[in-house]
Formats: sequence, C-alpha cells, structure tokens
Amino acid sequence: MPPWKTKLHEVIYEADTPAGKIFDIALLVVILISVVLVMMESVSSLLVKYSWQFYVAEWIITAIFSIEYILRIIAINKPKRYIFSFYGIVDLLSTLPSYIGFIFGGANLLFAIRALRLLRVFRVLKVTRYIGESHKLISALKNSKAKILVFLFAVVIICVIAGTLMHLVEGSTGGFDNIPLSIYWCIVTLTTVGFGDIAPVTPLGRLIASIIMVTGYGIIAVPTGIVSAEYSKATKPISNTQVCPNCNEGRHQDDAQFCHKCGYPLNE
Repeated sequence: MPPWKTKLHEVIYEADTPAGKIFDIALLVVILISVVLVMMESVSSLLVKYSWQFYVAEWIITAIFSIEYILRIIAINKPKRYIFSFYGIVDLLSTLPSYIGFIFGGANLLFAIRALRLLRVFRVLKVTRYIGESHKLISALKNSKAKILVFLFAVVIICVIAGTLMHLVEGSTGGFDNIPLSIYWCIVTLTTVGFGDIAPVTPLGRLIASIIMVTGYGIIAVPTGIVSAEYSKATKPISNTQVCPNCNEGRHQDDAQFCHKCGYPLNE
C-alpha cells in the first residue's frame, strides 16, 4: 500500500492517532449540524423563512459526506468490505437523500437516517477505554443470553397465569373483558409502566395487582444481575481502534502487528 494511502487509512478509519481523532470529531460536528438542520426544517415557520439557507447548507453537508464516502473506499484495499459493512451502508443511506430529493423530490424524511452516523461517537470517546469497555459489555450480553431468555420465558408464563386469573376475578367490570387484554394489563403493571387504562375494582383483584406490582421491582433487577455477573467475569477488553487497511477487519489485540483475519500488516 502506498504511503499516502496508509496515512489516509490511518486518519479516516482509526481514532488512536491525533489526526484520526480530529477527523472523527470534525465529522461528528458536521453530522450534528446535519441532524439539527433536519429538525429545524420540520418547523414550518423556519422552513418558509430560511428555505434557501437550508437548501445551501444541505448540499454543503451532502458534498462533505460524499467526499468522505469516496475517501473511505479509496483508503482500503478491498472496498466491498466497507461498502457492505454496517457503517458503509449507513454512510451511503445518509448521503443519498439529497440526490434522491433532487431527482425525484420528497426525500426529506430520509434525512433522519443521518442520526445513525452519530454511532461513530463511540470511536472518538474510546481513546483507550470506552470502546474496549463496550466490547466487554457486548461479550457479557452474549454470554448471559441463554439465562436472560429463560428468565423472559418465565416472565411470559407469569403474565399469562396472572392475566388469566385477573380475567376470572375481575371480568368486564374493571375492563378485563378477555384474557389477552388481561395479559396486556399484567405486562404493563409488571413493568411498572402503569398506563391506568385498565384497573381492578374488586378487593381480591387489587390484592393480586399489589402482588404483581411488588414482583415487578424484583423482576426488573434480575437481568441486570445476570449481565453484571457475566461482565465481572469478562476478560480484559480490546482498547484500540486498529482497522486492517486490506480487509477492514477490526477487533485486533492491542499489541497486534498483523490482521488476525487476512495477515496484512497493521498501521503502526
């Protein structure tokens, strides 16, 4: 890979270097401005008064995003790895609305997709800690998936039983006209949301409702405990943003010199 291409890749794809950090922060500022403009354009009075300014600003931002997208393709040996990646698809979708609106019209709602680009903030916030910790959290969530699914299945069973019981106790008097509606009430109550559209009126129904409410606090705490236990057991996370210039693979060990997927030398 030519030196200029290596440097370009380091700036665009990595956030560990000063230049890469500045690039990502500048890009995030542009993204934030774009999102704010989309929100302001939804206000009719502002759109009528500043329509030309919005139009010019939109095309300036679109030009910046277009140049960035092209540079990302140039900076990697296998462009398809970026183009069809999650961030590649988001970058493309956030750039297209202006062109679609220019050709066909009525693409304003698609501008909201640009908010997804704010996900890149995790690359900037990391620097040696946050990205690594997010990988550790993801690992903990994956390891606790089976336990959480079993727990959620048990919660569903509780809701079905409690909802059926409330239908039998309350009936249509309190709005529990059928079992599905009663199960809906149980879920709302168990999660402590409490819309108040359905409420028990009999003493026995209120007693059952009280038990469900108290149980809800314990149920909310269980998944947190499961994930916390797995998180404490997780190994030391990866704390760098090294991305392979050849295949766009990330998640390299902190002291890695070669890509673990294709063997290509990593940037120093």
